[in-house]
Amino acid sequence: MSPLGLDQQIRSLRPAKEHVDPYRAHGSLIEDERRPGGTTERALTVFLAGAECPYTCTFCDLWKWTIDGPTPPGALTAQLESILHAQADPLADRLKIYNASNFFDQRAVPAEDVIGIARLAAPFAGVTVESHANTIGSRTLAFAEQITGRLEVAVGLETIHPAAAAQLNKHLDLAQFDSAARFLSDNGIDLRVFVLLGAPHVPAEESVEWTVRTVEYAVERGASVVSIIPVRGGNGEMERLQALREFTPPVLSQLEDALDRSLQFTSTVATADLWDAERLAACEHCTSNRIERMRRLNGTGRAESRIACTMCGSA
Repeated sequence: MSPLGLDQQIRSLRPAKEHVDPYRAHGSLIEDERRPGGTTERALTVFLAGAECPYTCTFCDLWKWTIDGPTPPGALTAQLESILHAQADPLADRLKIYNASNFFDQRAVPAEDVIGIARLAAPFAGVTVESHANTIGSRTLAFAEQITGRLEVAVGLETIHPAAAAQLNKHLDLAQFDSAARFLSDNGIDLRVFVLLGAPHVPAEESVEWTVRTVEYAVERGASVVSIIPVRGGNGEMERLQALREFTPPVLSQLEDALDRSLQFTSTVATADLWDAERLAACEHCTSNRIERMRRLNGTGRAESRIACTMCGSA
């Protein structure tokens, strides 16, 4: 199937999307975040509403948080300004801007919003934005020069499993990722990497192993932070692949295994994405304690014994 045909198939299987207001941010959160070298930052993460990413990845569930069509000029600046004005805690060290798309795609982030966001980001020592590796370039450098803090770009590597990576419809190969990583490093910009747990087309029994290998690959290319994200269903395409036995939803023990093994890479902060982690569990007796343990590991980077449960046999 051609890339365009696959795009159409993936989009045709999606459930209906709720209306998204381009002038209203989805929300924000403040949390302490471990950084390389053992320091801790107070980070404000803002979830903005804008245009959808042009790359139609098989596993993506971010499209539901995007608008139809390009982002109206000025909309993102207005959203961010509203969030910042509402913050009771003005002491965050880092501003993380996630727009469910690519920050350096002008269709998603118009030029005037780049300027407006840079102005609003002035109080922060660090600024994180997200981008497909293929959109990193001159606009990245321009934004890095406009902000007063240090820029970090979050990039989805997903998996280095050769067969799986070729079928994600991400329009990215390892050479392109490596080039983007070198570009960021050469220009004094930090790299944050997203890695999938349970990537489609990776056999379930090999899922943790390939996740850890992918974390290691990101570490070797200078990633400051690597976030392990369990793949979620719900976009139609993942359910199709599951029916074909090409996708097995990850479980909580796999996320624990992947995080525990990734703590060995001490030059990088490896964390587990715990948003909605309860959906990965099957035991009501130990789930909350196991998630809380991973939350501690995210914060400290220090190994802990696993939670033992006589009801489900986890250990």
